[in-house]
Amino acid sequence: MGLLLGPLLLLAGLVPRLPFDLLFPAQLAAYAARPPLLSASYGAFAAGVVLLVPAVLVVAQRVAASHPGWAVWGGTAVLAGLAARTFHAGADHMAFRFADALGPERTTEAVAATYTTGHVFQPLTLAAMGGWVVLAVGAYLSGTLGPVRAAGLAAMAGVPLGVLKGAVVLSVVGAAGLCVALVPLGWALLIRGPRPRLGGVAGVAAVAAASVVFGVLG
Repeated sequence: MGLLLGPLLLLAGLVPRLPFDLLFPAQLAAYAARPPLLSASYGAFAAGVVLLVPAVLVVAQRVAASHPGWAVWGGTAVLAGLAARTFHAGADHMAFRFADALGPERTTEAVAATYTTGHVFQPLTLAAMGGWVVLAVGAYLSGTLGPVRAAGLAAMAGVPLGVLKGAVVLSVVGAAGLCVALVPLGWALLIRGPRPRLGGVAGVAAVAAASVVFGVLG
């Protein structure tokens, strides 16, 4: 499901940000003006990032069958980038909660004062973005993806990485390229792959429901 839903959620999360400036003061101002829209946008993007983890593992596994080096280096860099984006999503969520409590002006001042503070994922930014290109080359060389879909995978390198990042046309192009690259593969696996057993589906559904309940109660 990650191959199907991950790219689509990423795209759905980026498109609503297009009318606003890329940098964080505009993002906080946009949240203050339209909190449901921006909350849904950032939430969809974060969910898409998490779902891309198994999707990338599937692609890397297929590449590794014939080109293990491209799979290891590209897959590792991409997964590091997804971890960084998950970290950023937590910071985004906290910034929006501060905006609710303190107002966008004071929150913007606080973010501006701490924005350049280093963190464990900061040195990985270039590798995280370049990893999509490495994995795309491996996917093309291994025959996992054709040239157009491999180019779509590589286009994800153009999606900005960071806290409270908006979207530009290149961001949407990158997410759309990811849809072109991965959604057909996910659909093919869903149609041609082994059917899950009813008991397994019920077990997964029960665990998911319990996670939601415990998360809400917690």
